[in-house]
Amino acid sequence: MTYWNQTIECMDREAIAQGQLEGLQATLNRVYKNVRHYRKLFREIDFMPEDVRSLDEFRQLPFLTRRDLSRNYPYDMFAVPLREVVRLHTTAFNFEEPVAVGFTANDMKNWAELTARNLAAVGVTKDDVLQIALTFGIMSGPFGIQAGAERIGASVIPMSAGKLREQVKIMRDFKTTVLISTPTVALGLIRAMEKLDIDPHGLTLKCGVFGAEPWAESTRREIEDRLHITATDTYGLTEVFGPGVAWECPAKNGLHIAEDHFIAEIIDPVSLEPLPPGTEGELVVTTIAKEAFPLIRFRTGDLTRIDYTPCECGRTHCRISRIFKRCDDVLVVRGTSVAPEQIGRILNQISGFTPNFQLMVERIEDRDQLFVLIEVTDRYFFDQMRKQRRFVEHLHQQLSEFMGWEINVRLVEPGTFDSNRPVVDKRRFDVDPEP
Repeated sequence: MTYWNQTIECMDREAIAQGQLEGLQATLNRVYKNVRHYRKLFREIDFMPEDVRSLDEFRQLPFLTRRDLSRNYPYDMFAVPLREVVRLHTTAFNFEEPVAVGFTANDMKNWAELTARNLAAVGVTKDDVLQIALTFGIMSGPFGIQAGAERIGASVIPMSAGKLREQVKIMRDFKTTVLISTPTVALGLIRAMEKLDIDPHGLTLKCGVFGAEPWAESTRREIEDRLHITATDTYGLTEVFGPGVAWECPAKNGLHIAEDHFIAEIIDPVSLEPLPPGTEGELVVTTIAKEAFPLIRFRTGDLTRIDYTPCECGRTHCRISRIFKRCDDVLVVRGTSVAPEQIGRILNQISGFTPNFQLMVERIEDRDQLFVLIEVTDRYFFDQMRKQRRFVEHLHQQLSEFMGWEINVRLVEPGTFDSNRPVVDKRRFDVDPEP
């Protein structure tokens, strides 16, 4: 079994809890001193950081949401002066409710450490060549993977996403051994190999780390069988680090959370009450080592279960089950979060009002497709087909530019969909084994 830092990854539960408490106390003191949002919340409930003497006591603190982060855009949630921030990212390409995320030099060092643990867990060494087929840009995703691979000493190909034929050529010519991408890109590479008449047996691939979107066990089996690799899942939050929050080991029985950097909770998303281990609920994350952008009791919106029993790999840090669902109306499609209100604002800007619409996502030929279904009204020129067609084309163009990839627009008769269901996810994810 390969570890990057066996001492930390296999420490006993008592040591984990003690380290979390110390990290939490330091973090609470820092945010109380430097972040007005937290200081105001603490004072409203008559809470002082020194009041926390156990991990249970900090659960009296209010939850943090993405809307809270957006309200404090860009830098009001930072716990250090901007001159100490060496990296800035944001959580999405759209800026309707933007969130700026900062990293100090020490944050960057910790991020590399965590992704190195992820990669080492699946067998990556300094002899490997990693091809990162994720989009490099303002969102953080691939940068952490690159930093972790370079910490290990592996060779990195920062290929970015897209251009599947070129991806395959580079994979063959550069002798890639590890693929980092979304599952959708992996399936696209398989189709590209078929068109190019390239046998995956002739490649040097040995494993793949996939994330940024939900994917089923059947998809894992297909990727493994057709690329002849081992495929593992990874989980991250741009608000925290991106990749590096949790990852699968070769046991593939849940994703290990780095508990020396994060405190994980599971709550009922309606009552907000804590739930026991093994019960599905919303994941709440508290950072205990982030300097620039610490988060206290951040509601992720992701539904999962948590398990504290040791894994067969020997790691003692808790595991969460793979994430297929959310507790809100946000859809994760092609590695991007899509909310109805985002689409609604664009529709309003174009048409002057917000029509009844529904977002529907389904997987077609191994690729997620997002459909915006809009109810027909007299305001859509249905007595003039040319204007109707032009209107739909304009919507398609604007929505696709907004998301950065193709969105399908359909005008439908009233009553076609349930207006009380703003999103419908027709993808099917077979349930993974409980951790």
